[in-house]
Amino acid sequence: MTTRVHPTALVDPGAALGMDVTVGPFAIIGPDVTVGDGCQIGPRATLERYVRLAAGVRIGEGSILGGPPQDFKFKDEETWVEVGEGTVIREYSTVNRGTAATGRTVIGAKCFLMSYVHVAHDCRLGNQIIIANGTQIAGHVTIHDHANLSGLNAIHQFVTIGSYAFISGCSRVNQDVPPYVKAAGNPMELYGLNSIGLQRAGFTAETIAALKRAYRLFFNSDLNLGQAVERARLDLPDTPEIERFVTFIESSGRGVPA
Repeated sequence: MTTRVHPTALVDPGAALGMDVTVGPFAIIGPDVTVGDGCQIGPRATLERYVRLAAGVRIGEGSILGGPPQDFKFKDEETWVEVGEGTVIREYSTVNRGTAATGRTVIGAKCFLMSYVHVAHDCRLGNQIIIANGTQIAGHVTIHDHANLSGLNAIHQFVTIGSYAFISGCSRVNQDVPPYVKAAGNPMELYGLNSIGLQRAGFTAETIAALKRAYRLFFNSDLNLGQAVERARLDLPDTPEIERFVTFIESSGRGVPA
């Protein structure tokens, strides 16, 4: 399992490449970059600086990771991009380093970022997230595990997107999106539970039914936020899914769509 670097690629002496790594034509790997075992770096891809790739990551043609954040406050601090095991980042995507605020931009394991996705500074993406073509994610965004974002979405800075949420294409996401729901539009609205996604993920019928009841309490009733939280904790099953749903809405920093 030898590492294969194309003769036209440029690899800085300060970079560390693992076993069985492939570096394509005209790719650039800069200093202070660590590439894990089995990674594939596509043609003309660039890992600028302070990038850590776990094992089995695939970087598509022309993508750029580790570029400085697009933030006027940045003063060339040592900040990082970290990508988890088995993640695929397709062609012409960009992932910027963090700022001094957090120090890192993180993409978890087994994510799939399609072509032309942008992930800005200080974002935190969990595991097994799918982001379709052309979605643009501003700084300090948090996306929890198993979220699914369609193409051409614009994600506002500091937004949080919950686990197993589904966001339809061409949406302007300027508020937090609770876990387990569907969201779409400009302005963005919620469209019920992501029932098909939850079924495919193996959630039980009982859990899905309880989450539907929680959704109705918060978004299809006359209760205010405090009343809905109280009713949910009194009337709904005490499960991790219900607790995650209620806590997310209760603690939302940017608010959730009505």
